[in-house]
Amino acid sequence: MTVQTPTPFPPPEPLPDQVTFDRHELGAILRLYGQMVAAGEWRDYGLSFLREVAVFSVFRRTAEFPLYRIEKRPKLRAKQGMYAVVGMDGFILRRGHDLASVLRVLEQKLIRPVD
Repeated sequence: MTVQTPTPFPPPEPLPDQVTFDRHELGAILRLYGQMVAAGEWRDYGLSFLREVAVFSVFRRTAEFPLYRIEKRPKLRAKQGMYAVVGMDGFILRRGHDLASVLRVLEQKLIRPVD
């Protein structure tokens, strides 16, 4: 009778230290940001890269609370979608799997009636 040593399990993949936006995601967000700055709606932004969420915050003035937060939460990828737009009051305006469709809720703010 031969004794076999058990096959070790592969080590678990380490969790990322922080969640970030990739180049294409940041490009889409900054394209919208540029349009809103040109329209005079937004003036400043802030980025936060945390362990579970990446946040792009939009400000009307530097010293205020953010008007909107664009969040990426990879843990919600299989459930509700990892992208969300959160309003100043904390309500989620739109959540989904595709960043472009989630950002459309903010693009609608650019459409105004012409006098």
